Amino acid sequence: MTYVVVESCIKCKHTDCVEVCPVDCFHEGPNFLVIDPEECIDCSLCEPECPVDAIFAEDELPEDQQHFLELNTELSQKWPVITEMKPAPEDAEEWAAVKDKLKYLER
Repeated sequence: MTYVVVESCIKCKHTDCVEVCPVDCFHEGPNFLVIDPEECIDCSLCEPECPVDAIFAEDELPEDQQHFLELNTELSQKWPVITEMKPAPEDAEEWAAVKDKLKYLER
């Protein structure tokens, strides 16, 4: 099993989760983070660190976020690993409550 980053991370991209990951399974895109399912060891340390509740265990993914498992898999192969916490985007708080953000995902 793996953990999955979902839509609420788009344009928020807090990196608190990266700081606690023992296996460096997070990858960073322009405005989103993903988890490499091949690297994730299901330790669950990242999930409570996310301030926008954007990380779910694979078997607890909400129905409307299921497609993010495939998206995490795909993008983790393209984007570089991130291992250190960075400041969130300046407008992250404005985006935190926005719904239907997939159209804003920058690949």
